[in-house]
Amino acid sequence: MAKKVRAVVFDMDGVLLDSESVCDEIWKELAAEMRLPDIDAAIAENRGCNVDLMAVQLKARYGEGFDCPRFFGDFSVRFKKWEFEKGIPLMPGARETLDYLKGQGYRLALATSTDQETAVRQLTAVGVYDYFEAGVFGDQIERSKPAPDIYQKAADLLGLEPSECAAVEDSPNGIKSAAAAGLLPIMVPDRIQPSDEIKKLCFKIGKPLSFLRDFM
Repeated sequence: MAKKVRAVVFDMDGVLLDSESVCDEIWKELAAEMRLPDIDAAIAENRGCNVDLMAVQLKARYGEGFDCPRFFGDFSVRFKKWEFEKGIPLMPGARETLDYLKGQGYRLALATSTDQETAVRQLTAVGVYDYFEAGVFGDQIERSKPAPDIYQKAADLLGLEPSECAAVEDSPNGIKSAAAAGLLPIMVPDRIQPSDEIKKLCFKIGKPLSFLRDFM
């Protein structure tokens, strides 16, 4: 790791929280009920995006008449039911990695497409929200990942140049966002493996999250 890196900015879903598997199950349930074809492809292209971009992409795939309010409303109800009944657990090694990075003097921030209320609630529930001194959330930006906005804003909040920050992501959209913003992209693949294009954008690729300790 270059000595100039002073902060690590984390995506949340699929990096810190094991929420992607829950989301996938619910999307598949809704697809079966709404008779939506190719839901695996829809899941993949929307991973790491905020709701506004998801709506655009779902309508592009399923037609302008696609009922986004019903889809997102039903998803929200089912996800919250799952969250409050079963909880959204931390990814393996997450807490230990945050402890390690703090101990090494790195500043920590969030850059998640999830809305602020939900992200704060979920990270607080598993006891890691206070590790982060800054956060940018999906309801605070106009352009979602893969646009660079969320990572640019995270660096701004830290008062650092993007080149002084590493970004930890699990999705291609997130890696593209971080790279476009000028951060050092690190991929911890969860549900999607990196393509050759994504590999070229990454500084490091590995899992579980604790592999960061090998070079930071």
